[in-house]
Amino acid sequence: MPPRDMLPPNRPHLTMTDPEPAADPAADAAPGAAPRPPRPIRSYVLRTGRMGSGQRRALSELAPRFVLPYQPAVLDTAAAFGRAAPVVLEIGFGMGDATAQIAAALPGTDFIGVEVHEPGVGALLQRIDEGALANLRIVQHDAVEVLEHMVAPGTLGGVHVFFPDPWHKTKHNKRRLIQAGFVRLLTSRLAPGAYLHCATDWQPYAEQMLAVLSAEPALRNSAEGYAPKPAYRPLTKFENRGLKLGHGVWDVVFVKRAPAV
Repeated sequence: MPPRDMLPPNRPHLTMTDPEPAADPAADAAPGAAPRPPRPIRSYVLRTGRMGSGQRRALSELAPRFVLPYQPAVLDTAAAFGRAAPVVLEIGFGMGDATAQIAAALPGTDFIGVEVHEPGVGALLQRIDEGALANLRIVQHDAVEVLEHMVAPGTLGGVHVFFPDPWHKTKHNKRRLIQAGFVRLLTSRLAPGAYLHCATDWQPYAEQMLAVLSAEPALRNSAEGYAPKPAYRPLTKFENRGLKLGHGVWDVVFVKRAPAV
């Protein structure tokens, strides 16, 4: 297992839908008032990070063209990209290196990256500009709300979740992104035959991913256990460094089953 300092610093971000358990949710309420609703479990810690001048310039100049504003309404992807094409959603792209490489390698597919980390958004905007990537857009918002409100059921061609925060401590495992409820939401947004691809460099999390996805009846594993790394997923610099040191990386790729007839 890789040490903590070998892990990518920017992990997928979203708000988990499972409520934070409370011993007595009415304990702090005023007499006669309704109990406070439980606070949601957060699967991320939002850090400001350092913004380079190029990232700031990209946010100022390029965001109006490539960042789609969050809205509680289904996104018209054909209007957003100016064409009709398969759409793949990536959750938590970090600094966007792999995202940009995949978009450049697959020009016939449109990609939407969801990320809340502003320096990462700025960095990916720079890569979109440098690579003239017309098939890539960004939503800077919580991924659960994006999936619930902006993505119509049964429409995505694929979902990428690469190297989400493993939340190593047992008491923090509940914050992990890949949980049964979230996988159900993801699966509902996939078209029949579309895929869900997760990758991690933390073996206990890989085992959880495999177990949770295997338990979702609407999905089938594309491999016997873990999948070979698909050619479209590039190696990150952290992954390359870890592999040289003998650390493992696990890919899990499941496909949505066709509806029963």
